Amino acid sequence: MDYILHLIILINIYVIITTSTNLMVGLVNMLSLGQAAFYGIGAYLSVLALMVFNWPLIPALLFAMAGTGLISLLIAFPSLRLKGDYFVLATLGFQLIVFTVLYNWISVTRGPFGIPGIPSPQLFGAIQISGLRSYLALSSVLAVLVVFLFYHLIHSPFGRALRGVRDDELSMKALGKNVTALKIQAFAISSSFIAIAGFLYATYVSYIDPTSFNLDESIFILSAVIVGGLGNVRGPVVGALLIILLPEALRFIGLPDSIAANLRQIIYGLALILLMRYRPQGLAGTYAIK
Repeated sequence: MDYILHLIILINIYVIITTSTNLMVGLVNMLSLGQAAFYGIGAYLSVLALMVFNWPLIPALLFAMAGTGLISLLIAFPSLRLKGDYFVLATLGFQLIVFTVLYNWISVTRGPFGIPGIPSPQLFGAIQISGLRSYLALSSVLAVLVVFLFYHLIHSPFGRALRGVRDDELSMKALGKNVTALKIQAFAISSSFIAIAGFLYATYVSYIDPTSFNLDESIFILSAVIVGGLGNVRGPVVGALLIILLPEALRFIGLPDSIAANLRQIIYGLALILLMRYRPQGLAGTYAIK
């Protein structure tokens, strides 16, 4: 039973990440390889709020979201005027910079040693969030809230404007829309909500180190979003379910861990190739990357 609860908590964490990433990739068609950087920034800011400032859950979570959103502007302003591969390279550079800082700033992040003993957050200063069932409730509430908010955001005038930028940027400029401002807003919103997943991961595992937020994790997240589907809230949820449940299913085949890990990468690569060929909009998506 504990194993199932653990899987559901991980699914909730990745639902938040993939749903947030879909705002950039699915609505604005901005492929980013920096999602794990924002995931890690949210986690480390959460640790700062909990272990240094001793803040309860809600202020610590808001601090992580606001801090991650502000830091995202550092990459948003100079890079969002770039298009296509150049934007991808800019986010790749940001991902490598953040990982290097987290890994080498030992006096603050403890570098490769990681930060152990992260305390469980307190809700309203009285309710201690600890144990599988507490984290299941917290992660489920946050995941449902994020999906609900992004569903209404996608169907709002702002979401329609983002889809307009995705489909025909020149026409949106002709209509008087500030395309760069729309992209910056989407980038900041997406990054801020990814910080929620970082908060949940850090407090649930109670230990973080930079290797959890490297380039492989960014590729993993982007693959999940593309495989699940773009342009709606169903696709990211499907993608999160797939990336969590598929590796666990391989455990029951009886393969050694080393073989299972390599086989997982082969399956992900094969799934991406087949989807790009036969269903480019993903398993449950409505938009195909062009």
